[in-house]
Amino acid sequence: MVRKIIIDTDPGQDDAVAILLALASPEEIEVLGVTAVAGNVPLHLTQRNARMVCELAGRSDMKVFAGCDRPMVRPLVTAEHVHGQTGLDGPVLPEPTMPLQDKHAVDFIIETLRAEEAGAVTLCVLGPLTNIAMAFQMAPDVVEKVQEIVLMGGAYFEVGNITPAAEFNIYVDPQAAAVVFASGVPIVVMPLDVTHKVLVTKARANAFRDLGNTCGPVVAEMTDFFERFDMEKYGSDGGPLHDPCVTAYLLKPELFTGRQINVEIEVASELTLGMTVADWWRVSDRAPNATFMGDVDADGFFDLLNERLARLP
Repeated sequence: MVRKIIIDTDPGQDDAVAILLALASPEEIEVLGVTAVAGNVPLHLTQRNARMVCELAGRSDMKVFAGCDRPMVRPLVTAEHVHGQTGLDGPVLPEPTMPLQDKHAVDFIIETLRAEEAGAVTLCVLGPLTNIAMAFQMAPDVVEKVQEIVLMGGAYFEVGNITPAAEFNIYVDPQAAAVVFASGVPIVVMPLDVTHKVLVTKARANAFRDLGNTCGPVVAEMTDFFERFDMEKYGSDGGPLHDPCVTAYLLKPELFTGRQINVEIEVASELTLGMTVADWWRVSDRAPNATFMGDVDADGFFDLLNERLARLP
């Protein structure tokens, strides 16, 4: 059965790979639209990058919408130090020619959920949760229409990557994350605990380069740029591909293992703002509200990625 999804994103090299993986898998995934949010870089760049990635995949027909340009409460924090000034530093890609849709991303999300049957649409969130939380607050009736939210964000054992306690996507808009985690929608979380296990080693980057199409070498150039930061920071064998874990889960959930637990978002503490307080050991009496992934079959993940990316132009 084809799964209908909306991709909410702040591209980002790893976001780009997640979008490419979805667009390369039409038998399983129908992308209803791509909504951009401010995060890794400001909104004017994330909406541009989203269109560039769609064109790279040969999908200039895809509808791309610009959403919220700042978090719900806090000033915007960005990550050019990781992703470069454009958010997609590495390969040289042409400026997009496909149009940006006139409609605001939040309105698109609300209208799409209202038009579809209950439980028909999965929200795949690759960046801060601002657009989703705004949709839920502006139109509470759409919350029960969502089949599932699969998101990249948070951490437990890996703790934080933008502060000692917080992962970037949640930290940028913790208030939005709190709204979403309290919504009652089934949530699947791909935290740093998982994404730090899917590392683009030299051999894996070379496999992208050797796919024999345009997309493969571009993905290799993106990961080459992106990984320089994490390899230096963590001393790892390669940079992690965070966001493609979301798409890979839709295609092959058996690649991932996790637990149904309670996850709360810290919104008050200056010290731990944006922390995902994940009750991994189930020591609280708080009801589970998310499937929090803890492990991944990394080789299976890259096999899937290579097989699908090879289908693209």
